[in-house]
Amino acid sequence: MVAMRNPNAMLVNLDQGLAPSYQDTLCQAKQEKTANARNRASSENATAERDVYEELLTQAEIQGNVNKVNLLAALEKVNKALERRDASALFEELSSPALGLRGLKRENCDWYLKQLIADKEQKAERGSNEILQKEELQSGVDVANEAAQRFHKMLKAVDRINAAIRKGDANETVTELMNPDAQLPTVYPFAAPLYQRELATLQQQSPEGYLSNPELGVAVEMLSSVALINKALDTGDIGEVWKYLSSSVTGLTNVENENSQRYIDELLKLKAQSRAEGNEFLSWNDIQAVVDNVNTTVHEEHERILALGLINEALDEGDAQKTLQVLMLPAAKLADVNAPTAQHYQDTLVRAKREKAQDTQDESAVLWLDEIQDGIWRSNKETEEAEKFSLGILAINEAVDSGEVAQTLSALRSPDVGLYGVTPECDEAYQAELQELKKSMLANGDNKSVWVKHWVKGGYNYYYNIESRKGSWEEPAGFVQNSTQLSREEIQSTISGVTAAYNREQLWNANETLIVKLQARCKGYLVRKEFSNRMNFLKKQVPAIIAIQSQWRGYKQKKAFQDRLQYLRHHETEAVKIQSLARMHRAKKQYKGRLQYFKDHIDEIVKIQAFIRANKARDDYKTLINADNPPMVVVRKFVHLLDQSDQDFQEELDLMNLREEVVTLIRANQQLENDLNLMDIKIGLLVKNKITLQEVVSHSKKLTKKNKEQLSDMMMMNKQKGGLKALSKEKREKLEAYQHLFYLLQTNPTYLAKLIFQMPQNKSTKFMDSVIFTLYNYASNQREEYLLLRLFKTALNEEIKSKVDQIQEIVTGNPTVIKMVVSFNRGARGQNALRQILAPVVKEIMDDKTLNIKTDPVDIYKAWVNQMESQTGEASKLPYDVTPEQALKHEEVNARLDASIKHMRTVTDKFLLAIVVSLEKIPYGMRYIAKVLKDSLHEKFPDATEDELLKIVGNLLYYRYMNPAIVAPDAFDIIDISAGGQLSTDQRRNLGSVAKMLQHAAANKMFEGDTAHLSKINEYLSQSYQKFRRFFQAACEVPEPEDRFNVDEYSDLVTVSKPVIYISIGEIINTHTLLLDHQDAIAPEHNDPIHELLEDLGEVPSIESLLGEGAGNPSDPSKEALAKTEVSLTLTNKFDVAGDENSEMDARTILLNTKRLIVDVIRFQPGETLTEILETPASNEQETDHQKAMQRRAIRDAKTPDKMKKAKTTLEETNLTLAEKKAKIQSNLKKLTEMGKVNPENRYQDLINDIAKDIRNQRRYRQRRKAELVKLQQTHQALSSKATFYEEQVDYYNQYIKTCLDNLASKGKISKKPGDMKGKKSKQVSQKYTAARLHEKGVLLEIDDLQSSQFKNVYFEISPTEEVGDFEVKAKFMGVQMETFMLHYQDLLQLQYEGVAVMKLFDRAKVNVNLLIFLLNKKFYGK
Repeated sequence: MVAMRNPNAMLVNLDQGLAPSYQDTLCQAKQEKTANARNRASSENATAERDVYEELLTQAEIQGNVNKVNLLAALEKVNKALERRDASALFEELSSPALGLRGLKRENCDWYLKQLIADKEQKAERGSNEILQKEELQSGVDVANEAAQRFHKMLKAVDRINAAIRKGDANETVTELMNPDAQLPTVYPFAAPLYQRELATLQQQSPEGYLSNPELGVAVEMLSSVALINKALDTGDIGEVWKYLSSSVTGLTNVENENSQRYIDELLKLKAQSRAEGNEFLSWNDIQAVVDNVNTTVHEEHERILALGLINEALDEGDAQKTLQVLMLPAAKLADVNAPTAQHYQDTLVRAKREKAQDTQDESAVLWLDEIQDGIWRSNKETEEAEKFSLGILAINEAVDSGEVAQTLSALRSPDVGLYGVTPECDEAYQAELQELKKSMLANGDNKSVWVKHWVKGGYNYYYNIESRKGSWEEPAGFVQNSTQLSREEIQSTISGVTAAYNREQLWNANETLIVKLQARCKGYLVRKEFSNRMNFLKKQVPAIIAIQSQWRGYKQKKAFQDRLQYLRHHETEAVKIQSLARMHRAKKQYKGRLQYFKDHIDEIVKIQAFIRANKARDDYKTLINADNPPMVVVRKFVHLLDQSDQDFQEELDLMNLREEVVTLIRANQQLENDLNLMDIKIGLLVKNKITLQEVVSHSKKLTKKNKEQLSDMMMMNKQKGGLKALSKEKREKLEAYQHLFYLLQTNPTYLAKLIFQMPQNKSTKFMDSVIFTLYNYASNQREEYLLLRLFKTALNEEIKSKVDQIQEIVTGNPTVIKMVVSFNRGARGQNALRQILAPVVKEIMDDKTLNIKTDPVDIYKAWVNQMESQTGEASKLPYDVTPEQALKHEEVNARLDASIKHMRTVTDKFLLAIVVSLEKIPYGMRYIAKVLKDSLHEKFPDATEDELLKIVGNLLYYRYMNPAIVAPDAFDIIDISAGGQLSTDQRRNLGSVAKMLQHAAANKMFEGDTAHLSKINEYLSQSYQKFRRFFQAACEVPEPEDRFNVDEYSDLVTVSKPVIYISIGEIINTHTLLLDHQDAIAPEHNDPIHELLEDLGEVPSIESLLGEGAGNPSDPSKEALAKTEVSLTLTNKFDVAGDENSEMDARTILLNTKRLIVDVIRFQPGETLTEILETPASNEQETDHQKAMQRRAIRDAKTPDKMKKAKTTLEETNLTLAEKKAKIQSNLKKLTEMGKVNPENRYQDLINDIAKDIRNQRRYRQRRKAELVKLQQTHQALSSKATFYEEQVDYYNQYIKTCLDNLASKGKISKKPGDMKGKKSKQVSQKYTAARLHEKGVLLEIDDLQSSQFKNVYFEISPTEEVGDFEVKAKFMGVQMETFMLHYQDLLQLQYEGVAVMKLFDRAKVNVNLLIFLLNKKFYGK
């Protein structure tokens, strides 16, 4: 120790008391160092010089060991101080320089002691018994310092909180409570008034007027829970409310899980009441009070239910006094229970219980609270009435005894007695008769009894004491009926007898005049009888009288005739002269009149002559029309009809323009209709909260914009300079290639027919709607209708050939072609036909408000039960749920069913008549496809019977074409429905029933099985089928399209205008793509023309390349609008003959050109035959006339639009002379003869016949064109009306969306459509069901802790609240109000959307969500 203290050693922190420890530690350290040095020396070079300090301790090593000993000693001292729990000593030891601890503060010594003891105990728990090391001490000191600092901050924060509470500023209080230094639970600023109010109350209750941190912590934690409860009540979050109610943090007592729903309901009511009173928050005391009240109420309810059970048991035992005791139990809470009426209570309640068991057919039925209370009140009322009745009878007896007539009459007329037929005029008679009756009773003896027994209302006996004037329902002991008191029956009998005698007397007095009349009529009869006898005698002598008169008249007439004849014989010469003069005068007058007639009618004579000439012309035309070989003279007279006049060109232009507008309108309406349908779906989803209102508003803006701009945008392509119609060679070749391609597709149906079946059905249907119908211009003229029918025929034959294996597959399946044919013919073209056929009868049914066709026995039964209940106001004793067989056992159901069947037959007859007489109104296309369908099926299935084929035809014509229009006439524009309007449920059911009848009749299907109750009309169905059968046979009897439309292979070559289609860029690209993808399937032959056309087109172009630079921005990502841009294509045939004379010409073109040249020649040069005309040279005058006519033709052709200009070859032939034309004709005839097309032996009469046919077809074409113009105008008008209707729909939807936005702003949610709220302002009636009834309906699945046999005692009442979509559901058990549940319709829809099938009401009743929605819809929304 002395050596270590040597200053030269430079050792510090030496402690004399630790000298032994220094010695031991340094010795051990030196020994270890020496051993280590020797070990190194033995392994290294032993001769090397060694350092002395390799074995000796250095100054640093010595100091290090000293510090180590000092540290261990200081740690020991600290540990001992901790064991003594001496804070001051601990601080001194911690301050030791050997430890070198930082941040020591004397004022925190207690904190150090507490923290280090905790650290030491924690270390011991980990299984270590070592003392705390330096690092652990430093960590404990730091933690203690921080804890002390937080504590001091907390004290200051608590002081500020108390100051803020005293100040009364809620916001400042919350700010201080939220200070982290206060170390309080979470505080919610929205509840600042709640914190301020409650904490101020606690502060005032505190003795010191100061709240400590623990007190604040407990209070704030509870108040925060209360605040969250208030917030959850405001938002309606029931789960959160229960979470905090049941939390121990809230500190509420006696919170029962089974009462959770009732707590919440009461809190919601209290919250609303508190808010109305101006209190924003419920306090903890309020919530605890609600919990206590609910618990008390639930306890009372259970006690009440037990009391009800005791009452029912007492009733079963039959002891009136026991029943009285349980009725007077306080738990039962029954009012107005009187002890003297006990026996009547027993009788009344026993009878009520027995009646209930009979009504419910349940022997175990018990009386509920309201039924028991009603029985008590009824018994009290009957007791009161019995007392009044007894007193009234006694008063009558006393009045009779007194002999006072007025008093007796007054007593008899007392309403308490209930006597009828009392007449004041008979008062004395009443008195006398009653006194006489009493005397007779006294004569029989008086037993002096004071009791009388009365039979009162309800069939009970009431005993009345005439002395005490008190009554009882129980028979008194030793009861004997008083023998001198008149009973009500005796009094009533006496009154009735007296009154009847009085009435008879009055009747005779009133009818004295009638008796006199009767006597007078008897005397009159005797007089008339005597007169009749005299008249009969005279009538028997009529023949004798007539004979006498006729003899006398005959004598006088003969004498006058003989005198006149004698006079004429004496003057014969004078008579002849007079006659000759009269005849001469008449002849002169007749001649002059005839001459003057001719002069006056010179104009009519000229017309008659013209008429004769016209008859000659008509005869010639008939020859042209009907003759097999019309002569050249006749043909020459009418060849001028082949010329095209200015009117023809104008009509063609009008037809083209109108067709373009119609096609554009059709496409625009289709697009707008699709968007409206999508809008309707979006609104439907909006109502069910499946999409947001913003989505609907967005679509509405898009819809409105489309409606206004669609027509102008569709034809943009026709007005622009760039794109497919640009003036460049490349674009022109591309345009012509597409025109050639679509001409080939239009005129050759094989390609499209095969292409349809190369695609999936959904794509083929879309392809048909978008491309094929566009390619044929929706059959807007007869040529295109003819071509479309050819396509349908080809496609149908292809489908039957390749896809139909059984004949019934046409009916059971959904054939693509059949579906397309029906869709097309029910569209714009066939819609008018359906309207003409069905609209009158459909409108008649809809206007008949009394018509109500129901053929389901169960529906009829339920309607009958509902009607009885509505009329009587009492629940029917019949069961509500029955099977059809059970329903048919009731005569009323059978009577109503027979009436419905009678009405249905009457209405069905009207529809059937309207259909079978409308054969000519059905579109030709539908009838022709029906014929093709029948023939194709017969060809593939030759064994099929005629009935089987006709049933399939009926399936097409009626079921697919007409039936949907009958079932839903509003969807097919059969009737006019305003925007937002719709058919009623009864109207739809009536139409559906008729459609079902017609469907069975058309298919010859009888009612059997589930519909056997309708079997009585099977005979009617068989008769109707025969009518349908004849109708279907007649429908298939149609001419071929070639004859119907007068179209053949030459039609396109002779028409004035070329076919034009209007097609979008997207449809062009789509068609091109499909043809390239499937070209090998649709055209397996390599030399097929379509391969050449597709090769000319090359790869599929892009939308931008077809639109051109000015059409749109190629980088625009939205190409859908660009793809809908339309372009018109003038279709031409690439494989027609070119204008080069040296090119090879086919027979058809040579024949056409030859006929055209012959027409030009025979117009100017007459002759009997074509050979004669060709061999005879033309005169100069004929050549001149020909040249003038050709010049006029050239001028007219120059004015002709490009779409109507003829081929180049035709224009060149116009410049030839007659001689040149005849030479060319002769050259062509030689070629045609070599080809076998003409026969020179009959002088080329075949060519003349073809020209005659062209003349006839030209006339028919003009007629068809005029008819087509009229039809297109009608179609255009109808499409415009439909567009107007769609615009009204858009306005209606916009109005609805505006209403939704208004509701959203005012209520925060979307209501139903405006139209749905009309007429529904009145409060709706609540719906009441037992749990058993809801269980039968499937709405209620189970109730926790309650057997299904007890469901009959559970009662649910569903009431709509003032808030739309909210319903209050009340639950009662045996009539005792249990719980109330607020049901939100919007929540049900959300659960249904999320797929949740079951939910809980009252936390114990499981219900089916879907069926509950159905019940609410049916009962409250009429759905």
